[in-house]
Amino acid sequence: MPALSHGLSRFRGEAKPPGPGPRRSRESMAMDSKASMFTHGARPARIALFSGNYNYTLDGANKSLNRLVDHVQRTTGAQVRVYSPTSPTPAFAPVGDLVSVPSVTIPFRRDYRLALGLPAAVRRDVEAFAPDLIHLSAPDLLGAAALKLGRRLKTPVVASLHTLFDSYLDYYGLGGLRALARRRLWQFYGACDFVMTPTPAIGEELRAQNLGVQVRTWARGVDADLFNPARRSAAWRAAQGFDPDRPVIVFLGRLVMEKGLAAFADTIDRLAASGPSPQVLIIGDGPARAWFQERLPMATFAGFLAGEALATALASGDIFLNPSTTETFGNVNLEAMASGLAIVCADAPNTRALLRDGRDAILCAPSDPASYAQALLSLCQDQDRLRQMGAKALDRSAAYRWTEILDEVVDIYAEALDARASAPSRAEVSPHELRARTGRRAGLIDAQAAALSTP
Repeated sequence: MPALSHGLSRFRGEAKPPGPGPRRSRESMAMDSKASMFTHGARPARIALFSGNYNYTLDGANKSLNRLVDHVQRTTGAQVRVYSPTSPTPAFAPVGDLVSVPSVTIPFRRDYRLALGLPAAVRRDVEAFAPDLIHLSAPDLLGAAALKLGRRLKTPVVASLHTLFDSYLDYYGLGGLRALARRRLWQFYGACDFVMTPTPAIGEELRAQNLGVQVRTWARGVDADLFNPARRSAAWRAAQGFDPDRPVIVFLGRLVMEKGLAAFADTIDRLAASGPSPQVLIIGDGPARAWFQERLPMATFAGFLAGEALATALASGDIFLNPSTTETFGNVNLEAMASGLAIVCADAPNTRALLRDGRDAILCAPSDPASYAQALLSLCQDQDRLRQMGAKALDRSAAYRWTEILDEVVDIYAEALDARASAPSRAEVSPHELRARTGRRAGLIDAQAAALSTP
């Protein structure tokens, strides 16, 4: 993690080293990181994180953010203050100092909340906290207001891209708005200093917009102590009524239509038409559960599971079917891989970044139940191949460990702090200069820069 001690050396009053030295152990670099995350040698660095959902409903994005905050605080000593909508009945205890932001429920997704911007009282709290860096995790009203505040405070702004929200619109009859929504997303991320995308493919798509923002990759990791094949339990399978000699097909995730529930159900119907009724395990809960249960009455619905209960259920399956095309990374794919399951999923940019078709997964044409059904049938009929593919997926998952992944985020934080120390705020740069630097088409940046420079 050499970039960390280099990027934050200005806070300790040290001269930057002339270049990379001998390769050091990760333990040594981790010690340097903790010592380096201090501003002017007087106090810990302060990071303000803005989230649309930090802990009131469990999803992959907020699990990653809580893990990041824990890692940053433990390994660097930084103070992290989180601003997010909250609920009287949160899904789990938050990591860090959480400040509640006023919000309302979203009409078509009442399990999620929409923050109502940045009220004066919350804005004063941010100003009193005096962050050295702002991290935005959602392009919502709260994120836009925090971005504007960051420009006024001349604070570096880093954004992490967790969801391409425009991909959800088709599932709510709003597909005609996708192009507009994607443009607005790119405008939001283009106004930040750094953007962390979950895969290189999404990063390249963002770079292609020629927005002038620095793009880095923040992949996701997996806890191999929790998710591993040793969690497999014959007793658990028997308790669910599964035949021990037949494969169990698993779905894991929020039960919402944008997770590909219709394609999953259609696939199981096609598979059932070709032979014995397949054994299906559904892990998760959500607003579409009743619909899903009606479509798949033969499936076992385990409901929401977490921790060791989740790890046992997942490892006790055989094939992981994920037809969703809306994920930006796919944490559930990685957890299934680490559990030793054979993987069948949509051929999408996020899965191509993680999996290799024909080696550690079968990637199928998106929204094509016939393709998924054929892949499942081939594995059910050849269990040697099923086991080999699961073993290769397990091997592949070893490249994704949380400590290394989160260390890279700390490096990006340091890079953003160092870049801001030697460059003017984007709000201070004229539209003409921005066009000259980025080569963007006239008009788009002008309106954006004018809006962000307004106090």
